[in-house]
Amino acid sequence: MSLYPLTLDKLPIGQLARIVAVDWSVLVEEEARRLRALGLEEGARVSVAHRGVFVGRDPIAITIGRMTVAVRRAHAAAMTVEAIANGGAKEKSADRGAEKPANPGIAA
Repeated sequence: MSLYPLTLDKLPIGQLARIVAVDWSVLVEEEARRLRALGLEEGARVSVAHRGVFVGRDPIAITIGRMTVAVRRAHAAAMTVEAIANGGAKEKSADRGAEKPANPGIAA
């Protein structure tokens, strides 16, 4: 683990991470409630899918599960994350041309 905390706004695109802490005190109560309702809280596994093209690179598209959510950079900066090795990223290996495992329910 790094000596310096990594926040969600600094996470490289495509890197899988786990949210380890959220500084809820810097967020407006309604915004914090909305982020929790979307599952962006401690323990969630996330990745950055895209960063905006406007000045400040807002918004940031965050993938959580099968959902992609746009959040402000200030909200992402309030979330401390821990990078996870991408060894379990099945979709990425399939995109690179790796063989997909056979479906056990279908006879070959």
